[in-house]
Amino acid sequence: MSRPAGPRDRWLLAGAAVVALVATAGSLFLSEVWGLYPCDLCWYQRILMYPLVVVLGVAAYETRPRVYRTVLPLSGVGLAVSTYHSWLQATSDGSCGFGGGCAAIQYRLEPLGLTVPNLALVAFALVTAAGVVLWRRA
Repeated sequence: MSRPAGPRDRWLLAGAAVVALVATAGSLFLSEVWGLYPCDLCWYQRILMYPLVVVLGVAAYETRPRVYRTVLPLSGVGLAVSTYHSWLQATSDGSCGFGGGCAAIQYRLEPLGLTVPNLALVAFALVTAAGVVLWRRA
């Protein structure tokens, strides 16, 4: 038997939605305003992150903590892709088997030294953590 949703669930859902929204807006800003071209792995990460904005936003509005069933597959795969992408950047010469320059570093957030895939990794980790908390509470 599941427990009723509470205000903590709504805040957790809203926080995860904000993380997904900031990641989405950031990726769009980097490509549309600064003109950075997303590689193939970046596109996969976008495909997995963008729907999370809507899914988590609606779930927060309606306080639907069981949304973890949708969130965890998307964020879990996104976490794996961004981890692999970050690993490629840390260990490769600038090319990969996914259509070119997936390992090339186009932007680094200073003073932290985080690259775009590193930022995606943080976002996917936060959303995945929120999904796991919701799953454990259910």
